[in-house]
Amino acid sequence: MKQLLKNKKNIIAIILLVISIISYLSYNIFFREDTNSSYALSKYGSRSDEVKQIQTKLKRWGYYNGSVDGIYGSQTLSAVKWFQSKNGLTVDGIAGQKTLAAMGIYSSSANTTNSNSSSDLNLLSRLVYAESRGEPYTGQVAVASVVLNRVKSSSFPNSVAGVIYQSGAFSVVNDGQINLSPNATAKKAAQDAINGWDPSYGAIYYFNPNTAKSAWIWSRPLTVVIGNHRFCK
Repeated sequence: MKQLLKNKKNIIAIILLVISIISYLSYNIFFREDTNSSYALSKYGSRSDEVKQIQTKLKRWGYYNGSVDGIYGSQTLSAVKWFQSKNGLTVDGIAGQKTLAAMGIYSSSANTTNSNSSSDLNLLSRLVYAESRGEPYTGQVAVASVVLNRVKSSSFPNSVAGVIYQSGAFSVVNDGQINLSPNATAKKAAQDAINGWDPSYGAIYYFNPNTAKSAWIWSRPLTVVIGNHRFCK
């Protein structure tokens, strides 16, 4: 009899433990916000300042027509899916890290913001160095400006990294030159472009007329010629 009661107590203890574990996991999955990040994962049903940022950007770019209310409803879900489809992302309607990065949304903390700005500057400097070292300084700034103009365009990914690493966009990514260390001139050119100087006059393409064989790129409207590059829209 004592053994039977002991077994029953053990079974009850196990059941209570299982219930506790299930309750804990359910709470963390469905209710607890991610306290390790300034931004929680945004998805259908979310309500946050991050959702407002998502809505604001998507509305500016023409993906979203609803209210900027911070509520991740069906309109926001559809807009995020459209954005993901347009930018080569997994179309799941969830604003995860990759989707947020493509939108240019990062942590609100000053340190993280500075870190992301530094990261963009470094990557842009490497692109400038790989693509246009040896070109006139104005031409190097123009190359950086093309990347930034693409970021602003709804036809391209909406982040510096997204534009530079877009499939087929820059040959220096494929051949590894993007990993070369930029010199001081390339860094300064990238910074000048970030600060607003655009000697490309709004160009979103450029090419070397001595090597370009594509009839399509030659058909693009010319904005300016600097050194060995033709800049166009």
